[in-house]
Amino acid sequence: MRRVVVTGMGAISPFGSGVAPLFEALCAGQSGVRVLPELTSVGGLRSLVAGPVPDLDPKQIPRKFRRSMSNMSIFATLAAQEALSQGRVDDGLREGGRLGVVVGSTLGSTQTSQEFFQDYLTDFSLERMKSTVFFHIMSHSCAANVSQALGVRGRVVAPSAACATGCQAVGLAYEMVAAGSQDLVLCGGADELHPLTAATFDVMNAASTAYNDRPHETPRPFDRARDGVVCSEGGGILLLEGLDSALARGVSILAEVVGFATLSDPASIANPHADAMEACMRAALADAGDSPAKVDYVNAHATGTELGDAAESEAIGRVVGAGVPVSSLKGHLGHTMAASGSLELIATVEMMRRDCVLPTLNLEEVDPACAGVDHVRSVRSARLRTVIKNSFAMGGINSSLVLRRYADD
Repeated sequence: MRRVVVTGMGAISPFGSGVAPLFEALCAGQSGVRVLPELTSVGGLRSLVAGPVPDLDPKQIPRKFRRSMSNMSIFATLAAQEALSQGRVDDGLREGGRLGVVVGSTLGSTQTSQEFFQDYLTDFSLERMKSTVFFHIMSHSCAANVSQALGVRGRVVAPSAACATGCQAVGLAYEMVAAGSQDLVLCGGADELHPLTAATFDVMNAASTAYNDRPHETPRPFDRARDGVVCSEGGGILLLEGLDSALARGVSILAEVVGFATLSDPASIANPHADAMEACMRAALADAGDSPAKVDYVNAHATGTELGDAAESEAIGRVVGAGVPVSSLKGHLGHTMAASGSLELIATVEMMRRDCVLPTLNLEEVDPACAGVDHVRSVRSARLRTVIKNSFAMGGINSSLVLRRYADD
């Protein structure tokens, strides 16, 4: 099995376009959450806060490709372009069949689906239907549009596992490169914001509703006053590459991916369980050949829900103990859904590169149910050698990645 490294990263987030603006905002303790006027028009919706992507210029993508893209595919494509640029991938590599794409979303474009059915249900006519609608709403829209726009001729895979999608995509890409199926893979997730996304969590009493007048104070992962998820949008793409390829091309190596696990929790389709989360982290460490004692930091999934944060804290404590720093970036970003695993992983790689640990924003008083781990509440200096990234989704889908600081050994 080949060693696998990260050689490029790209981000579209509630802080704008690019990895640099994302990390600068995180370091500054900024929040990307605000009141979203579109949510106020939905009857019965109690959660009015969200983390939208600021206006960006989609015309960076040629129109012939942009016509088949909804916002999520635009996010994924722009992030992929940034990752390719950092990784110095030329046309020959892109088009040679050895570069693949593993990019997923929760669904196809909900906004496009809404617009189509609003029109269709008026008279049940297809006469006004645009030929590009299907390309917006198909489940593999992001992966297909990225590969089309960038001229990729290798494998195209589109995982869809809700909040675990981005993490799964990176893990599947890691396994492809390690096995030699592809030399390089663009991987990650993207999602676009729609009122029905927030409504999904609201109906389950899992959305944040108490901070509509103070949007920057929510979500509150691990905090005693947390009251649920804040939905956001964005796209995070990483370029994974075989170590031999990266060394031959002379590109910068940002980190090494050394372990991955994704496990099912059949105990409940809705409620998380510490036992399953613990098993997933231990399986990822086993895949990496690492012991829990080597872990220097855990980037938690922690969305700000009562049950999820408590279960994850318990699981992390069982695996790495009380002395390993733990934080969630959803206090800054909100929950970017399918993009969360890859966007937060990008920020984690930057922490490794810059010798720091970012805190959990809005964590003012740790809930006793979340005690037992070292919650980071301000920026710390630390040399991170081995880290775990967790992403856990409804449906009992758990995933964990293990990354190491690259050492030329």
